[in-house]
Amino acid sequence: MQPIQLFELTSKQAHWLTVRQSVVAGNIANANTPGYATREVAAFEAVLQETGTRMAATHPGHIQENPLRGSVSSRDSRNVEVQPSGNSVNLPDELSKTGEIKRMYELNTGMVKAFHKMMLLTVRR
Repeated sequence: MQPIQLFELTSKQAHWLTVRQSVVAGNIANANTPGYATREVAAFEAVLQETGTRMAATHPGHIQENPLRGSVSSRDSRNVEVQPSGNSVNLPDELSKTGEIKRMYELNTGMVKAFHKMMLLTVRR
């Protein structure tokens, strides 16, 4: 029987959503900063393909790398209206992203709850 990796997958997605939410919050916080370029996180599917085996931290003092750190990049401002200050943050887009992230968090936790209930039902019988 193959091990079930759903909990690991949802944990990775929750971490990705956390990174994405912090990037979007940073974009909103810098909406009035002159010359600020909007930042974006790579899609979750792309991050999953790029994150493979990592170095193991065998001692509590070891620093672990964050594989999602490399997935944050500045967005190309050719498609976005750049304001006179050189800022490319579009607040309505960033606020819609926060709603999308919230829905994805809810879906993620709903899947974990349903799978957990299913696992408990199989163990009880």
